[in-house]
Order: sequence, then structure tokens, then C-alpha cells
Amino acid sequence: MKVKKSLTNLILFALEKSVDGYVRLEDFMYNPGYYAYGSGWEYPLKKTSLAQAFKRLREKGLIELVSDEKLLYRLSERGKDKALMAALKMPGEKWDGKWRLIIFDIPEKRRPARDLLRQKLKEWGFVHFQRSVWGSKKNCSKALRNFIKQVGIEDWVMVLESEDIGR
Repeated sequence: MKVKKSLTNLILFALEKSVDGYVRLEDFMYNPGYYAYGSGWEYPLKKTSLAQAFKRLREKGLIELVSDEKLLYRLSERGKDKALMAALKMPGEKWDGKWRLIIFDIPEKRRPARDLLRQKLKEWGFVHFQRSVWGSKKNCSKALRNFIKQVGIEDWVMVLESEDIGR
């Protein structure tokens, strides 16, 4: 699955990867490589394009302006969700030899959450091993745990990393 390397995704990744979720427009413009490490971004930024991208993100409710004086932005909850989804869909770097396994036993009364989890695992390219066991070679444990917590199913889902899963 190919993900478009857009300026919008670069900004979302940068905000998601930054320590406290904040980024200053000026700093971002002059040091995009610092924020975009690992995102595959390799093009120079133009101030007008960057300003337009930030404006679009604000209009879509993906980022929030924290300080107009310093042009300080942060991810909104909706932006965090979009950044998470884009990160999971992005082709990963070279495989580190570890499988990320999801094992779940979500009760029937939480069926919509279980169905959502299965749907997302399919979208993200996970391999279906057994009824409630899925795996991926992507280094996505942190993102998965965040998603599981957001959905509210952490009591019924385990995320494991393993170097050996014999079939």
C-alpha cells in the first residue's frame, strides 16, 4: 500500500514525533529534516506552501494554534488519529527481525470495537494467523497501543513483539 508523501502528512508526522506535540512554524520551516526524520521527505520547503498546508490542517481540525505570537501548533485529537493511521499505512523501513503480534479476546458486548480492530488490522496490512491473532513486520507497537487505548479495549488486547514465531 502506497502512501502519498504530502506536505500535510509531513506536518502530521512531525507533530506526532515531536517530544511534546508542539512545533513552531519558523523552526519547522528551517529544520524540516529534524522533524521529518524517517518520513521519507526529501524536498525543500517553500514558506508559502508550508503556510497553506498549516492553514488546511487547521481548517480540517487536525491541528490547533496554541500561540499566535510564536506561531506554535499542536496536534488535535483528530490530528493524532490521522497521524496514527498514516504511520501504520506507511511502508516501513528495513525489517528488524521482529514480528508485532496482536492477540485479542474482546467480549460480545464490545462487538463494534472488535469489528473495528479487525477492519483496521486488515487496512494496515496485518497477517491473519488465527481467529484472534494477527501479526505484522512493521515496527508499530507504540502506535498500536495508542490506538487500542483510544478505542478503549486495552483490557482484552495484547501487543507482543517476537523474533521467532514458527508456523
